[in-house]
Amino acid sequence: MAFSSLFRRKSTTTILQQGGDGDHTELRKVLTVRDLTFFGIAAIIGGGTFSAIGNACFSGGPGVVILYIICAIACGFTAMCYAEFAARVPVSGSAYTYAYVSFGELFAWIIGWALIMEYSIGNIYIAFSWSGYFTNLLETFQIYLPEWLTINYQSAHSAFLENKAGEGFNAWQNAPMLGSLKIIFDMPAVVINILITYLVYRGTKESRNISNVMVMIKLVIIALVIVVGAFYVDIDNWTPFMPNGFKGVMGGVSAVFFAYIGFDAVSTLAEESKNPQRDLPRGMIYSLLVCTVIYIILALVITGMVSYTLLGVSDPLAEIFALKGVKWMLFIVSIAAVVAMTSVMLVFQMGQPRIWMTMSRDGLMPKKFAEIHPKYKTPGFATIITGLVVGIPIFFTDENFVLDFTSIGTLFAFVLVCGGVLMLSPQSEAEIAERKINGKFKIPYINSKFIFPLLVVVTAFLIQYLFPTFFADTFDLSADKMAANSTMIIFFILCIVMAVLSFLKNLSLIPLLGLISCCYLLTGMAVSNWKWFGVWLLIGLVFYFIYGYKNSKLNLNK
Repeated sequence: MAFSSLFRRKSTTTILQQGGDGDHTELRKVLTVRDLTFFGIAAIIGGGTFSAIGNACFSGGPGVVILYIICAIACGFTAMCYAEFAARVPVSGSAYTYAYVSFGELFAWIIGWALIMEYSIGNIYIAFSWSGYFTNLLETFQIYLPEWLTINYQSAHSAFLENKAGEGFNAWQNAPMLGSLKIIFDMPAVVINILITYLVYRGTKESRNISNVMVMIKLVIIALVIVVGAFYVDIDNWTPFMPNGFKGVMGGVSAVFFAYIGFDAVSTLAEESKNPQRDLPRGMIYSLLVCTVIYIILALVITGMVSYTLLGVSDPLAEIFALKGVKWMLFIVSIAAVVAMTSVMLVFQMGQPRIWMTMSRDGLMPKKFAEIHPKYKTPGFATIITGLVVGIPIFFTDENFVLDFTSIGTLFAFVLVCGGVLMLSPQSEAEIAERKINGKFKIPYINSKFIFPLLVVVTAFLIQYLFPTFFADTFDLSADKMAANSTMIIFFILCIVMAVLSFLKNLSLIPLLGLISCCYLLTGMAVSNWKWFGVWLLIGLVFYFIYGYKNSKLNLNK
């Protein structure tokens, strides 16, 4: 095995012949820029809005809005990088395809493997959150499910071991037995996964229509939450603004970043878009702008209504109205949450099969994953496998582990997409002119030669001025702090290296800022997250070297 063959690249021409603008795609082109924007909003506003936002506010207090802005900026730069790739390579596959063009096969495989964490494993968290709100909704109609059918096995077992009274403890005590095994599983989460898988299997057009309706419903209800909640805001709750300091704000990075995951899922729908090179970039950027405004306003409203110390719950929007005694809003919030998270699951469940389909075309996955259903024109087999990948872990994992696992994998993918744009060869003047005429997105080129090094120096001085002990604390490599501080030290080294490269190579500023901002967010991940991420990547590499490397189309074409 030649080392260089691990980084063999696919040309844009080859990729377009296999799908997208080529004649070989069998998927139906039915999506417009409005549909893509709605799919983006559908994917973004869900679990992060109705569940994860509570833990973020509990960790950072009202100051969590700063983290929302930081994540929005990072995602904004990344969205422009996705848009640049989408305009050049309008095929399904998202970051996987983009990495294949810029970094080569090994990195493409790693990205494809990491995206499973975003789309499939991320949907496990959404399914758990959906179940919680759906159960609350049933209870408003006096319909009560047994506790052992509304909680996952892991959470129930942990509650029993900790002797913690509540749903988990009751579920463990009252669950029926099958031999020596207690029957405990989250039935609503399992059922919604089955229904979503069936809908995605049936077709894109059907999924689009349902998604658009759900987006309209949840935007109206979120607007109602903001308007009603504004009347109960007490500005004293915004003091102190950062009760746990900036470290507390950054402690919510997994939850806040999870709230933005989804805009990139739009890029997996390239081959079902009527004009992907024009509409994909617009759909991603429009959806990101809308959702950022919503998140900032929503975070200010909920931290203004009640003390941040009361928000560490799985259903914060319901909790704030319960504490204020606005019972009629509980019903509305539950409906909104169920609708919102259904639409998120729908988009993510559409994204994963299309990534596998693209990887299968390249020979890195078995051919079965690329099969298109003759009637429904969807990647049928890959859709069913996605349903199983989401559904089976619901029986034995819990939502906290899934949340962190999803965020780190997605951030890693974002870093490589931004880096990929930096490595793209510049297009000819004729190609650039053609893109302008047809309204295709072109990322603005801003020379970072002097700007980025200056930003690094100014930022370092500001940090030292505002937080005098920050650098001393970070470079404390004592045994108990080495693991936690090592990621930040690596980040500092990266900034210095990129500052030198920007000066020498005249790098484009926007993808460079996207790369740096996403790497910064990675420093907020716990050491345990990195360990699990390493294990996940190792499993993926084993599969690649056993199957993908030798079956790659690039290997067979030699």
